[in-house]
Amino acid sequence: MRINQAFIILFLAFISLSFTACNQPVKKEIGLQLYSLRDDMKTDAVATVVKVGEMGYTFVEAAGYGDGKFYGMDPLEFKKLCNDNGLEFLASHTGRPVPDSSNYEEVMAWWDQCIDAHAVAGVQFIVQPFMDQYGYGSLEDLQRYCDYFNAVGEKCNAKGIKFGYHNHDKEFTEVDGVVRYDYMLQNTDPEKVFFQLDLYWIMVGGKSAVDYFKQYPGRFILWHVKDEKELGESGKMDFKTLFENAEVSGMKHIIVEVERYNYTPLESVKMSYDFLMNAEYVK
Repeated sequence: MRINQAFIILFLAFISLSFTACNQPVKKEIGLQLYSLRDDMKTDAVATVVKVGEMGYTFVEAAGYGDGKFYGMDPLEFKKLCNDNGLEFLASHTGRPVPDSSNYEEVMAWWDQCIDAHAVAGVQFIVQPFMDQYGYGSLEDLQRYCDYFNAVGEKCNAKGIKFGYHNHDKEFTEVDGVVRYDYMLQNTDPEKVFFQLDLYWIMVGGKSAVDYFKQYPGRFILWHVKDEKELGESGKMDFKTLFENAEVSGMKHIIVEVERYNYTPLESVKMSYDFLMNAEYVK
């Protein structure tokens, strides 16, 4: 009788634990581009990272690299700050404009230092988020950027880091009848350069992200999930259809970025996190 009672107690405890586990919210891997909190990071980077971790984000993408440091901290110091708050330091935005013959060696030496610092911090992805006027000039100038990005990507590969490019809307203009973004996709080596597609800016540029996913499958391993302000705010973004095509795009990580706000940046970033957490199509 005692054995049966013990069995029943254990069985009921198991059922209770299983029910509790099934009703726990699913933890989603959602990152934050810290440019979303640029003013807060300037004021108090440590306190801001603490708050990002408390919100539930699982990793960050930095936008504060300079002179071998991240937001003024040594690579291991910033990595520890992130890790201590439940965040992985996964990615980083940084870069230099395309060099010419007069400064090529200087620029590539800068990249060597930059890549080394990111490697020490355990960063997996370095993303250049801009081009200068040459990127929006002739096809010959744009080819210079493609060659440059291939060279930087090769350097990153040597240190176990992937290199990518982040778009805005101007990449979807044409030069000599060719869409600049298409030219970049076609003239960079997929083994050396991936593309971090900004879902909002491609929409502003008048193009379909899903069309690009299907035409260039596997090239878009990072996404910037963005809206005009907080996610879902504008009603212009069909996030459901985009996420339904995530696999063909090659997407591995989603990163929230908020550039403009209806509320304080911290509130807007939390609202955007909650939007994705509550979206059933975000796995």
